[in-house]
Amino acid sequence: MTDVTSDVTATRPRRSPLHERHTAAGAKFAPFGGWEMPLEYAGGGVLKEHTAVREAVGVFDVSHLGKVRVTGPGAAGFVNSCLSNDLDRIGPGRAQYTLCCDDATGGVVDDIIAYLHDDEHVFLIPNAANTAEVTRRLRAAAPPSVTVTDEHEAYAVLAVQGPRSAELLAALGLPTGHDYMSFSTATLDGVELTVCRTGYTGELGYELVVPAAYAVAVWDALFAAGAEFGLRACGLAARDTLRTEMGYPLHGQDLSLDITPVQARCGWAVGWTKPAFWGRDALLAEKAAGPRRTLRGLVAVDRAIPRAGMAAHVGDATVGTVTSGTFSPTLKQGIALALLDTAVNLADGDEVEIDVRGRRARMRVARPPFVDPSVR
Repeated sequence: MTDVTSDVTATRPRRSPLHERHTAAGAKFAPFGGWEMPLEYAGGGVLKEHTAVREAVGVFDVSHLGKVRVTGPGAAGFVNSCLSNDLDRIGPGRAQYTLCCDDATGGVVDDIIAYLHDDEHVFLIPNAANTAEVTRRLRAAAPPSVTVTDEHEAYAVLAVQGPRSAELLAALGLPTGHDYMSFSTATLDGVELTVCRTGYTGELGYELVVPAAYAVAVWDALFAAGAEFGLRACGLAARDTLRTEMGYPLHGQDLSLDITPVQARCGWAVGWTKPAFWGRDALLAEKAAGPRRTLRGLVAVDRAIPRAGMAAHVGDATVGTVTSGTFSPTLKQGIALALLDTAVNLADGDEVEIDVRGRRARMRVARPPFVDPSVR
């Protein structure tokens, strides 16, 4: 889950509380869901930042991600009746990947991480561009006992990712031993923060949810301790290459109001046996009938870098569209996610051709992840 989109808003974009630190580090900025965020940094660039996460440790400022707090008697049950995954599968202190779907169509309004504190407290992290809409839908459906609060700018989120991430956090006295998709509250130099064993890179990693006023202090502490672990500041361009190597979907490209969880092969994030969630009827019907298209992985056979929007062909027939594509720094070849027509019945190992600026390039159908994950 990330928000690597280039939405340009009519108003001045929001800025992270770490903006001055990024400027001092030579960051190149780009718009992401209404925020101005680091794309990459001077002295490294995407390849070095990507490699740091795969081999050592990198830190991403993902403070543009939304923060929505749902509280009150029955808050967890209310969230569970709205979002796709089943909160009853987890207990307090754990996080869950889930989807906010449109009730009529089953299309994905957003993908979200839900932090379950207890029956009366759920903290949600949606994507930046969709936070207001997720908040609106929840508020419209909430009973009088439940309060939905948009805390988008109240917190910063720092993603510390890579095989040495636990060593770095341990050096700061932060907890690292909790299980994947679980979280705990800790204190760093008097600052209370949440440490969650989550991330979007496929590597061992943590996400720190920090009050915005203390974001600079936590960032500085990470870099004061991080040199011996090979810590590098990483921009959202590297986060995109890392997530694509894992086959993680990006809302707005691989998931959208026009792309359902069934089509995106995210059925594992749907509580199919729950009595209620938004989009349930539409999704059950689509699952029973079989989707007309599904999200598949592609690996370049020819020298080519696929990009979103490129058409996929088998012979003279157009059989789908690339939704995400990039050059894999780990594999040294092009990789992609593409929505392909199920009627063509392509198997893993079959080939399609991608139209790359008027030239056909061969790509092999493959099941993601493209790189072995180390997230657990």
